[in-house]
Amino acid sequence: MAHVRLTGVAKTYGAVKVLSDINLDIATGELVVFVGPSGCGKSTLLRMIAGLERISDGTLEIDGRVVNDVPPAQRGVAMVFQSYALYPHMTVRDNMAFALRIAGKGRAEIARAVEDAARRLHLTPYLDRLPKALSGGQRQRVAIGRAIVRDPRVYLFDEPLSNLDAALRVATRIEIAQLKEAMPQSTMIYVTHDQVEAMTLAGRIVVLAGGGISQVGTPLELYERPENEFVARFIGSPAMNLLPGRIEETGAETLVRLAGGGIARAAVATTAADRGREVNVGVRPEDLLPTEEPEALFAGRVAIIEALGEVTVLHFAPQGEAPAVLAKLPGIHAGLRHRTLRLTARPGKVQVFAGGRSLRYPAL
Repeated sequence: MAHVRLTGVAKTYGAVKVLSDINLDIATGELVVFVGPSGCGKSTLLRMIAGLERISDGTLEIDGRVVNDVPPAQRGVAMVFQSYALYPHMTVRDNMAFALRIAGKGRAEIARAVEDAARRLHLTPYLDRLPKALSGGQRQRVAIGRAIVRDPRVYLFDEPLSNLDAALRVATRIEIAQLKEAMPQSTMIYVTHDQVEAMTLAGRIVVLAGGGISQVGTPLELYERPENEFVARFIGSPAMNLLPGRIEETGAETLVRLAGGGIARAAVATTAADRGREVNVGVRPEDLLPTEEPEALFAGRVAIIEALGEVTVLHFAPQGEAPAVLAKLPGIHAGLRHRTLRLTARPGKVQVFAGGRSLRYPAL
C-alpha cells in the first residue's frame, strides 16, 4: 500500500486561510484519524489528499511521488463519503462493479473483486438487492465495498457514520475496525468529529484546530499526555475540568492554590522561577475522588446527577466565574444531589497548563 507525506501544506480561499503548515507522515498500513471541531478543516484536508481540492501551498507525496497536480483518478486513492452516493437503480453488485467497468476491467476480474469485497463486508446475501431494500448500515458497507474493489493505495473516509443512528454507528464502527484488521497493509485516513470513533479506530489521531495541527499521537497519548488545553478538553468525555490557580510551591511536585480555595498537588516539575505563576489545573472527571481529608482540590454542591448505571456523573453548581466542575464516579451513587462533596485527585493525574500549554508534556 502507500506512505503519505504532507509537507508545509496550506489551503486558502482568497484571503481566507483555512489550513497552514500541515506537516504529517502517514506510514504504510496506518489508520490515521483526523478530528477537530466543525470548521477546523479536517474534511478539506482529506479532500486535498483525494485531489478534490487544490493545494494552495506545500507538497503532498504518495509513495514518494509528488501528486499535487495529479488528477484524483490517477492518485490511487478511493474515498467513502458521508452520503452513501449509491446509484438507486443499480443492485449492490452493479454499484460495486461500476467503477471497474468504467476502467475497462474484464468480467471475470470484476466478478472476483466484487465477490471478495462482499465476503469481507458480509454483503454476499444482498448482492442482488437495490439500495432501497438495505438498511443504512448496509448501504454504508456497499459504499465501502465500492472503494475496496478498486484496490486503492489509500482509503479515505469522510465522516462515513454520521448519517447512521447510534446503534448502527457502533455496529458499523466495529465492522470498520475488523476490516482494517483483515487488511493490515492498507493505509486509511478517516475523518470524524466523534472522538469515540477516533479513540476506538485510530492507530494515531491528528487533532486539528485553529487552522493547523494541535497534536498528533495515539489515542491514549492524547488522553493521558495532552500538550495543550484544547486537546485536554477535546479528547475525553466528559471534558477535562480546568481550574484557575497560582503556583505556590515548586520542585519535583508542584502545589497550586486554586482560585476557588482548593489545593492541587501535581507530579509536575517546576522551578523557583515558576512560583506565583498563574496556571490552569486540569483534572479529568473520572480522576476526581471523594475525600474527607482537610486538604481538598475542590469542594462544591452537587446540582445535577446523571445516573448511568455503570457510572454516575456529578455536575457541581458553578462558583462565581469559574467553570462548572464535573466528576465521574464508578457505579451507582444515590442521594448525592444537593449535597456538598469534597474531591481530590492523585498528583499523577493532575495536569498543569500555563498560557494554554502543558508544563508536564510540552510540545517537542
